[in-house]
Formats: sequence, structure tokens, C-alpha cells
Amino acid sequence: MTAAHAHFDEAQDALLASGDWHADAAPALPALGGKTVRILDGAGLTQLDTNGAWLLLNAARPQAGDPLPELRAFQPQHRAMLDLVVQHSAPTGVQPAPHREGMLALAGRGSLAMGGHVIGLIDFVGRLFLELMALIGRPSRWRWREFGAQLGTVFVGAIPIVIGMLFLLGVVFAYLLGSQAQQYGANIFVVDGLLLAILREISPVIVAVLVAGRSGAAITAQIGTMKVTEEIDAITTLGLSPLAVLVIPRVLALLVALPLLVFVGDIAGVLGGMLVTQEQLDISYPMFIDRVVDVLLLKTLLVGLGKAPVFAIFIALIACRMGLTVTRDARSVGTNTTSTVVQSLVAIIIINAIFAVMFVRLDI
Repeated sequence: MTAAHAHFDEAQDALLASGDWHADAAPALPALGGKTVRILDGAGLTQLDTNGAWLLLNAARPQAGDPLPELRAFQPQHRAMLDLVVQHSAPTGVQPAPHREGMLALAGRGSLAMGGHVIGLIDFVGRLFLELMALIGRPSRWRWREFGAQLGTVFVGAIPIVIGMLFLLGVVFAYLLGSQAQQYGANIFVVDGLLLAILREISPVIVAVLVAGRSGAAITAQIGTMKVTEEIDAITTLGLSPLAVLVIPRVLALLVALPLLVFVGDIAGVLGGMLVTQEQLDISYPMFIDRVVDVLLLKTLLVGLGKAPVFAIFIALIACRMGLTVTRDARSVGTNTTSTVVQSLVAIIIINAIFAVMFVRLDI
């Protein structure tokens, strides 16, 4: 083995290298002190690998944007090694200068992204509607088994968390409302406020948020993974429609499951409030139930239940569309899953606000 050696010829602005150049040859490089290397001479090289080639090129060209020096007197195999290093270091050598966007640019980018999601969702709804029209009158083509499996996952699997969450929210809301009502001796009216809040607002919104984070994200991840593994391409190759096989059963499952979960949440929230009123306000269980029977209006229950199918449709459409728009990489699955949750939460808040204004105008 010949020791690596290099020296700088100032007369020719040339870096002359000789010996065996490997990863441990770095100490052999001379201190150039900012001098420009116009020629890289390899006449004396005996061995050269990619590490040695990178060392010589990096010494001759300290900055990735500098011109490549003239390569002189290299043996063919050494020249091929240098060319290989140059080829693979070029794409990563030059880093773009960091660019900071202003608030206006960020707002514009966000608006374009939001507009793209809205247009994409409208297009997806149109294609789904056409698929539904094609399936009407053909019960044999409906994926009832897939619908049943999705219904079990969305509904049965979510019951424990819905009961736990709404029960605790009923406890908290009744406690806060009761602490204010005690000051005016209006303990019994806590029942009125609890029913109105839980049935009309808290239960449908919280259940929709839970379903969006749990089932919506899962639907996007499932369909997105199928897209990555080319299972959706296989479905299309078999002459089947991915919308009929994957999307419609999930939309129907959410459409059925969400109102049922809201009803379960209504019961859990009222039971949580009943527990607090018994302990804090001395309202016995029979007295609580009698007050519920006296003040509970059917429209109060139906308003909350009526919101659920609308929430369900938007969650299902967003989740399925984002799953089908996944590209063939794992990062896209994670990005689209996150986007599903964000879009669903924004949709729930906007739709609930529209319902609130509409119900006030209609005196419901």
C-alpha cells in the first residue's frame, strides 16, 4: 500500500495527488488557504475509491457551486470513479437559499388549498352520486357485508368512549351550572339547562368530533394504505368500482352509527348530570326524572339527533376522499389522515354554527 500524498503547484494552480486515496487519506491534503485549484492531477494515483475521490474533489472545489477543475492524467478507472462522485453529489450539493413567506403569501396559499379541497369535495360528491344512481335497483351489488363490518367498527367500538366522555361532560356542566343556580335558589332549573345543553349542542358536537378523530382518521388510513399497496388498482382491474366497494359502505355506516351514538351520548350526559344534582343540589333521582318529563320537548331531542346525519355525511365524504387522494408513499398517508381530522373539525364547527343561526331564525 502506497501512502497518500498531495501538494499544490502554484505555477499551474494544480493539485497533484499520488498514492492510495481512501477515507483515511484526509490528513494528506495540503492547506490551500483559499487558493483556486484549476487542475486536479492524478498521474501518481495508485488506488482510488469513492471516499478518496470525494476528498480530492472537495479540496479542489470547496463550494458546491464552484466550477469543476480540469481532471488531468487520471487512469480510466480513476476517472470513472470521479465522474460517479460528481454525478451523485451534484443534486445534493447546492442547497436553495431559505425563503421566508410573508403573511399575505401564507394566507394566499392557505386560501388556495382550502379552495382546492372544496372543489375536490364537490367533484367527489358528484361522482359518488352517479355511483349511487347506478346501484339503485340492484341490491345484489350493494356491499352489505362490508357495511355491517364498518357499522360494527364505527358504532360498537365507539360506545365506551362516547359514554365515558359524555358522562364526564354532564358531570362538569351540571356542577358549573349548579354552583351558579344555588346563589339564586333556582336549583331545579339546572335540569332544564342540562337537558338543553346536552341534547341540543354538547352531545351531537362532541360525538361528531370523537367520530371524526377516531373513525374518520381510520377510514383515510385504511383507504390510503390500500392505495399505496395497489389494492384499489386491483379492485378496478376486476371491473369493480372503488366507490361502490369502499366508499358507499363507509358513508352508510357513519350515517347510521352517528345518530345512535348521539342518542347514547344524550343518555350518558343526562345520567352524569343527575349524579351531580343528587350530590350537590339535593335533587333526588325521582325529582330529577319528574322534571325531565315536564320540561323535555321532543324538538329538543330531535334537533340534536337531526344534526348527526349531516355531520356523518361530511365526515365520511372528507375521510373517503382524502383516502383516495393518497399518493404512493407512507408520508402521504399520514398527511392526508391529519388533513381529514382538521377538515372534519372545521366542517363540524361551521355546520353547527349554521344550524344555530337557522334554528334561531325558525324559532326552533
